[in-house]
Amino acid sequence: MSAYLGTLKFKIACSVIAAALVMPASTALAQQNPSSQDIVNALRPKALTRGLSISPADEAKKQQTEQFVDTLRNRATRSLSNSERQQIASVAETRPRIDLEIRFDFNSANIAQSAIPDVNNLGKALSDPSLKNNTFVLAGHTDGVGGEEFNQDLSNRRADAVKSYLVDKFGVAPDHLVTTGYGKSQLKNKNNPSAPENRRVEVVNVAEK
Repeated sequence: MSAYLGTLKFKIACSVIAAALVMPASTALAQQNPSSQDIVNALRPKALTRGLSISPADEAKKQQTEQFVDTLRNRATRSLSNSERQQIASVAETRPRIDLEIRFDFNSANIAQSAIPDVNNLGKALSDPSLKNNTFVLAGHTDGVGGEEFNQDLSNRRADAVKSYLVDKFGVAPDHLVTTGYGKSQLKNKNNPSAPENRRVEVVNVAEK
């Protein structure tokens, strides 16, 4: 009997392991909405390891990035050219960033009531002393449903809506928030263009003081 029970327990354990292995990645990686501290930690510039210094090439690149960011301050979202949006995306690849699935009313730039806690957490994070003097890009993204022109305009307006909320409710300096939209050109889940995770606002720390 004990040998039978041992075999049965082994088979059950194998079944549990197999079920875990075939679990969809989206389920395994699901997380709670980020707290303000989670956002601070994601956006805080990484400190240099003691004894290391920035190379001349890295320092030159940093200065070029800061000069580029300066040209974006107080610019209207729609005034950005395609090349400027692509340059922002290039800078974002190496900078601290976080994706926030901020919901909006259907076909609208009105922030959904269910998303207000997330935007409030973002406002608290950007007001944190460790981030307060940094400059951030708010990049709007849509899902893959609908036309290019419509989604581009919608992503612009949604990025602007988040900026207005942060400025009005948390006093974030307007020239520390650069807004841009990418429409449906940068889907987070390319295998499922209509997936909700594609409808997001990406926040990138592009320059710290």
